[in-house]
Amino acid sequence: MNSKRTRLIGLHSLSVLSRARLRKLLISDPDLDFLTHLSPEQFALLTQIPIRTSRMVYQRLKDPNIMKKLDNNLRRYTIFTWFDECYPSMLRTIPDPPLVLYIEGDPDILSAPFSLSVIGTRKPSSYAYPAMKKVLRPLIHHGALIVSGMAYGIDQYAHTLAVQNGGKTAAVLGSGFEHIYPSNNLSLYKQMTDHHIVISEYPPHMPPKKYHFPERNRLISGLSPATFVIEAKMKSGTMITVDQALEQGRSVYALPGPAGSLTSEGCHHLINEGAKLVHTYHDIAEDWFEKFE
Repeated sequence: MNSKRTRLIGLHSLSVLSRARLRKLLISDPDLDFLTHLSPEQFALLTQIPIRTSRMVYQRLKDPNIMKKLDNNLRRYTIFTWFDECYPSMLRTIPDPPLVLYIEGDPDILSAPFSLSVIGTRKPSSYAYPAMKKVLRPLIHHGALIVSGMAYGIDQYAHTLAVQNGGKTAAVLGSGFEHIYPSNNLSLYKQMTDHHIVISEYPPHMPPKKYHFPERNRLISGLSPATFVIEAKMKSGTMITVDQALEQGRSVYALPGPAGSLTSEGCHHLINEGAKLVHTYHDIAEDWFEKFE
């Protein structure tokens, strides 16, 4: 662990320190060199963790087996840390940025001139897919990077549209790469790791947990200047993502749906609250592309 970025990756991989505690540690020890000048008791006091947990941190950071796993991850995956110049600039501006990002695929994709986060229900109506195709295909052909979460329904179809139409797409997972969730479309996942990009803030060994998905949603909205909502119930993860997008200062677009449909309620509420109604692709394109033919 001969660099501060490697020390950060090592600490992050232990999953015993919250992001808030890691940030506090970074403020007091910017080089994360605490192993050389802090005792486990002092570290526990600084990070406000139990002394037992602190001793476990010290033990694991010196465990050759854990360090071997860390070395394997560094070789196998692209890893961005808060210290790196290549860290996505848009994520630096969000209220709760990840300190470490694991990447499979092409990280250069994230430098696309325009990206659009596409979110919606896991159980879309028959109306959703043809409407998505009409709106997203022209944007994809014009170079828009499609960002979503690889979930059932809207997410996977958004990724598929980008893949099938010669575009680029990024998926943000709520689990580590050794525990792909959901696993219903591994062929799409393989296409994305081969030709697009998959991102996770969770170490590869981390299985999905319920609270990971609201957490990862802030990255889906954070990676794009604009979020497009297809279908959403009023009480849903999609609406939570919209709240995060607004907190991040992102633009929000919504697709109107059939009157009386439960999956239309969220979009209609957003439109009433000021989100831009999307009738055709021009409603998004006119805001982001100087010239769109």
